[in-house]
Amino acid sequence: MRQSPGHWRWRSDPVTGQAVIFDMDGVLSDAAGRQHHLTGKRKDWDAFFLACGEDPLIEDVAPLLDLLDRDLKIVLLTGRPVSVRDITLEWLDCHKLRWDLLIMRPRGDYSAARSFKEATIPQLRTFDLQPVLGFEDDLRNAEMFRQSGVPCVYVHSGYYL
Repeated sequence: MRQSPGHWRWRSDPVTGQAVIFDMDGVLSDAAGRQHHLTGKRKDWDAFFLACGEDPLIEDVAPLLDLLDRDLKIVLLTGRPVSVRDITLEWLDCHKLRWDLLIMRPRGDYSAARSFKEATIPQLRTFDLQPVLGFEDDLRNAEMFRQSGVPCVYVHSGYYL
């Protein structure tokens, strides 16, 4: 298997097969306590992402990870920058969540989350991961998944209006 991008982190060895994609903020982690960093004239994205380790788990969605068939691979596709990967990995470990691949925004990528995530779908396919379902809290991203041939469940976080 070829080398995966540096902003990808496999939980253990690379896996292949059908995959379910989960967004993190607003789907698995409740980022409501960080939203104040994004209000006002200047959005403080650094502070917003640095506080991600304090997020509570979204108790209504997280159990889905364990309920899904074990043959399905779990891809966590987040707009969080790779600079908070250690905080994110600690959060995942603390909450004992199932996952196979964590994909974060690479350094220097300031594109819209939709563009970043849309570009990731064909990359997954080149690594023999076939997305069969997604979970998203941004309607724009949910629609992008559907347009890319991946059914998507919209999870209302209240962050996007």
